Amino acid sequence: MMSKFMEWVDARFPATKMWEDHLSKYYAPKNFNFFYFFGSLALLVLVNQIVTGVWLTMSYTPSAEQAFASVEYIMRDVEYGWILRYLHSTGASAFFVVVYLHMFRGLLYGSYQKPRELVWIFGMLIYLMLMAEAFMGYLLPWGQMSYWGAQVIISLFGAIPVIGADLTQWIRGDYLISGITLNRFFALHVVALPIVILGLVVLHILALHEVGSNNPDGVDIKKNKDENGIPLDGIAFHPYYTVKDIVGVVVFLFIFCFVIFFFPEMGGYFLEKPNFEAANPFKTPEHIAPVWYFTPFYAILRAVPDKLLGVIAMGAAIAVLFVLPWLDRSPVKSMRYKGWMSKVWLLIFCVSFVILGVLGVLSPTPGRTLLSQVCTFLYFAYFILMPFYTKLEKTKPVPERVTG
Repeated sequence: MMSKFMEWVDARFPATKMWEDHLSKYYAPKNFNFFYFFGSLALLVLVNQIVTGVWLTMSYTPSAEQAFASVEYIMRDVEYGWILRYLHSTGASAFFVVVYLHMFRGLLYGSYQKPRELVWIFGMLIYLMLMAEAFMGYLLPWGQMSYWGAQVIISLFGAIPVIGADLTQWIRGDYLISGITLNRFFALHVVALPIVILGLVVLHILALHEVGSNNPDGVDIKKNKDENGIPLDGIAFHPYYTVKDIVGVVVFLFIFCFVIFFFPEMGGYFLEKPNFEAANPFKTPEHIAPVWYFTPFYAILRAVPDKLLGVIAMGAAIAVLFVLPWLDRSPVKSMRYKGWMSKVWLLIFCVSFVILGVLGVLSPTPGRTLLSQVCTFLYFAYFILMPFYTKLEKTKPVPERVTG
């Protein structure tokens, strides 16, 4: 009976074909390691954000008069509202943790190199949309840090010559951040941007499955196939990697739930203390800083004395990631077989990014500003010098097949 039903469905919709193309007959390299958990975890957190976001909107009021009170109502009076709110707020931070580790995996194993340039571009577009989505959502609690953080970020557009003032007013929808700003951010956060993100995720997966997954060796498994055309070093994604990913999901959920139940605010890094106070246009917080996942770019902004140049540097820090596939001239993909210069520069880049993230949280001092400038220089040097050190360094021979 079930087979007849599937025949009826397949005659009208390619359900079985999609299942085979993307799961049961999609052959992935058999040497995936720890870093390959984060793609599926990103999908899990995306589902969590959508589901909890839908439930939160049922009790949230997007107006300047009621927004803060509605969040308090969710936390105090809505049945299980507190856990929905923490699942969503902690989920936002978890999303960026997972995405940053997913991106690091790409840098480590050269997953952006030919023929996966489009996979990387779609991934970076997802990252850019996530930043926009997080920023829009950050204003919605209408707390002190939400209000003043948005005020600082939106005012950056005012540094653009000629159109800056008009652009800033157009984004706000008013002369100051007001209920109109809140309404448009709410619409973008719950409708427009999630649709764009979901579309990009589909394109990201389709592009990946068209060219095939990379692996820690950077070896193309399609080169060695058996008489049936199945890669010798590949295994079906389902059931092998679906079962393996379940292990990663269980471990992740243990950590995620531990944070939600014991440290949901993470000492003010996930939910800042000023945000538990209603937005007040007449009272500025002692120290305004964005959420931790924006702080590396905020530190780059503050490292440049000129406001316009700072905005350009912050934008360039994100834009340069898009051209990464064309900066790497190395004949090998994986860091396992690259030379010492690539390894040292990747380490410098990662350390600089983390230091910038820490500095972005702290209030500026002359010493911290100097350190931010040094780390900003090293951040850009990683990309600017990449065509040279990847081309000049001596690489190790890459095996014909995966090493396990």
